[in-house]
Amino acid sequence: MASQRVITAIDIGTDKCATLISTVDDNGQLQVVGVSVVPSKGMRRSQIIDLEKVLETITESLDGAERMAGFEIQSAYVSVAGTHITSRNSKGVVAVASPNQEITRSDVTRVTDAARALSLPSDRQIIHVIPNAYKVDSQDGIKDPVGMTGVRLESEAHIITGLSTTLVNIEKCLQDLGLAVDGFVFAGLASSLVTLSETEKELGVAVVDIGAGSTSICVYQEGSLIFSASVPIGARHITQDIALGCRVSLETAEKIKLSLSKEEQQLSRPHAGESKEDFIARKKKADQLKLSDFGVDDGESLSRKTVIDGIMVPRIQEIFSLISDQLEDANIISEIPAGIVVTGGGADTVRMVEVGKQELKLSVRVGQPEELKGLTSDIHKPSFATSIGLLVYGKAHGGGTAKRSFSLNFLGSRPSFSSITNWFKKVITSVLP
Repeated sequence: MASQRVITAIDIGTDKCATLISTVDDNGQLQVVGVSVVPSKGMRRSQIIDLEKVLETITESLDGAERMAGFEIQSAYVSVAGTHITSRNSKGVVAVASPNQEITRSDVTRVTDAARALSLPSDRQIIHVIPNAYKVDSQDGIKDPVGMTGVRLESEAHIITGLSTTLVNIEKCLQDLGLAVDGFVFAGLASSLVTLSETEKELGVAVVDIGAGSTSICVYQEGSLIFSASVPIGARHITQDIALGCRVSLETAEKIKLSLSKEEQQLSRPHAGESKEDFIARKKKADQLKLSDFGVDDGESLSRKTVIDGIMVPRIQEIFSLISDQLEDANIISEIPAGIVVTGGGADTVRMVEVGKQELKLSVRVGQPEELKGLTSDIHKPSFATSIGLLVYGKAHGGGTAKRSFSLNFLGSRPSFSSITNWFKKVITSVLP
């Protein structure tokens, strides 16, 4: 009997680090068996600013997911985001090698390699090379040319690159934990795999993954990924604005933001059988936001409308303004009739959809990640779109490793280089006179 394949996703964000462990069943379906989410430390705007704190964060998240799953993992797919992400489209051309001019998988590999032969700065590294379409002699728009006959094979590919130092630092963290990196995956690409329909991709659509520290963008047209980018503003900036505007802590500001987003839907329409006068009176009463409800001792009250329209909406407008700038610079904002699919932790923020429609003059909807088997009740939400997308990406690319049981080690948990060093220091200190 073959060993069960295990695929692990680690989404290291500015606000949280989420680890999902999934097995692949006999039918090739993903089944989530381990989930762990911990507050993220050492990250700012989706990039590492303190390597040791990021290592601690990953260790804590990984340990929780492994204990829930009941076994250790050996490798993982890791998300990357931030303004260091750039993309470009490239073409490759090769002559068909077979004497009978039949295109083989080897020809496809060669033309893809030709497309990725870019002149890049020494500090940049290719993360993805995604073939979009092929051209055999004069026939273009071909999705899979294998088996066709031709002399000349061309490839159009979308290439996503990132800062080498950022990728090396993340890989170093995982290596210190004894893990191999199955692959880095752009957060926007991962989210698009589980929130977009094939129809939307064919028509033309943009997925916008609003994280805490940055916002990732991926645009599809005729079923192919044609543009990827990132903007340096995310949901954490909305929280900071609330903290400054209301003179409260970041923790209280986050609670206020989540509360407003949750309650807005309840206040947007009358209850069954409620008169117009009662509805207006209820909304007026609900407009008073008592800070004491959020643990602030002075008991001051704020206007809910002022916080939303005066503090939160301007920042949301800025986010969509930056997105619009990116799409206009790429000359594709008029080529996405299916509109914008907003996902990520910031997608559920109050007025996000409405402001997006006003700013971009396009349809906007919230993208929910697709359902998976197993422990999915708490992760079937936009904030886990990237994490679930990593699992789907790993399965599609044949990633993962064989399942293995916990090993007994003297540290009681997965060891890192620093923890082993500290353990030996304690032992040496205890035996010295």
